[in-house]
Amino acid sequence: MRVRDQRNRRRLLAAGLLAVTLALTSACTGGGDGDEGPGWQDGVDQPAAKATVSISEPAADANDVPASTEITFATEQAEDVTVELTDADGATVEGSLDAAGTSWLPAKALTYGAAYTATVTATGDDGVPVTATSAFTVMEQPENQVRVSSFLGDDQTVGVAMPLIVKFGRAIPEEYRADLQRRMTVTSEPAQEGIWHWVSPTEIRYRPKEFWQAGSKVSYRVQAGGLPLGDGWYGRADLTVDIAVGPELVMTVDNRTKQMVVTRGGEKVKTIPVSLGKKSTPSSSGTMVVMEKLRKTVFDTFEELGPDEGYRTKIDYAQRLTWGGEFIHAAPWSEGQQGTTNVSHGCVNVSMANGAWLFDNTKVGDPIVVKGTERKLQLGNGWTDWNISWEEYVKGSALPYEPVGSDPGVAPSGTPTA
Repeated sequence: MRVRDQRNRRRLLAAGLLAVTLALTSACTGGGDGDEGPGWQDGVDQPAAKATVSISEPAADANDVPASTEITFATEQAEDVTVELTDADGATVEGSLDAAGTSWLPAKALTYGAAYTATVTATGDDGVPVTATSAFTVMEQPENQVRVSSFLGDDQTVGVAMPLIVKFGRAIPEEYRADLQRRMTVTSEPAQEGIWHWVSPTEIRYRPKEFWQAGSKVSYRVQAGGLPLGDGWYGRADLTVDIAVGPELVMTVDNRTKQMVVTRGGEKVKTIPVSLGKKSTPSSSGTMVVMEKLRKTVFDTFEELGPDEGYRTKIDYAQRLTWGGEFIHAAPWSEGQQGTTNVSHGCVNVSMANGAWLFDNTKVGDPIVVKGTERKLQLGNGWTDWNISWEEYVKGSALPYEPVGSDPGVAPSGTPTA
């Protein structure tokens, strides 16, 4: 009896609360004729959304699919989406979704001539998964393959002004550059903003908006293996490079004072007397980057300068700055003029002792800024990326510039590193 009474009291209380609630609801909604209240008033719940999914590429049973293929798909009402790609043996292929969640890219090029099955699963808020599948076969290995190479190698330590340089063994037509660049990613720790810039049809470079932060870890990847690159040519292989950025060392040369000031981490560590190019062969003014270091070499300029001005001389501690032949190097024959008079053929002359010190302390990728000479640095004469404004550099990308996204440190395609 006690249990029954408690139940009766609960029912009466619930009925009273329901009556009050309905009265309040009626007052709020007006309750006029033809005025339809919310669906739940009739005791009908809104149905949970059911997801739909379809795969657009590769088409089911497709043959001759590029080894670089993406799995592209469309969903509706999907709360969660997963993609699985398996080979003929059932082994799972690694890969990742794009930021938009509409395509999935394998982590590396697929095997030529192999069969795969893609399965995309979408789940709506009803909790019921739906799937779409596409079985396809990758094309046979093509005869025409484009070599992809990096100037830098793995585990190399570079200076803060070092651009990332990727070259192709064949000119990439403009209409294929965006798709290629979409598969080029840069990751930096700490995160920094940057973008790819096409220097020529066979070369693309990446630089941050400002110099790299000292101590950065940088990794860049080109997923070109099997990628169509125009006129029946395909990328030969994927490319991944991991490098480190060393301490910040900047050399600044002022033609007015004939002095080089060397800073490390913003602090002055050395002042070096220099002799720059004489008036007939002036040094270039601009921001240059150390491109090559040669402990000993020979300068032979007879072909370039002719029999009257040409010379053939052994050189110590040479550091290349331009393709045109400007170097920092030791010049014992001009030590008497260093700090007072320009007598070189365009190079930055320093003493043997200072040349050795610089050689021991600099890295490929360290910047040198030369000011106040009679000639401006010509774009393309070396790694002149820092002589272009950020706004102009962005224009060299085949993809629109986008601000840093929510995935720190990763720069898919032409977007910046975060």
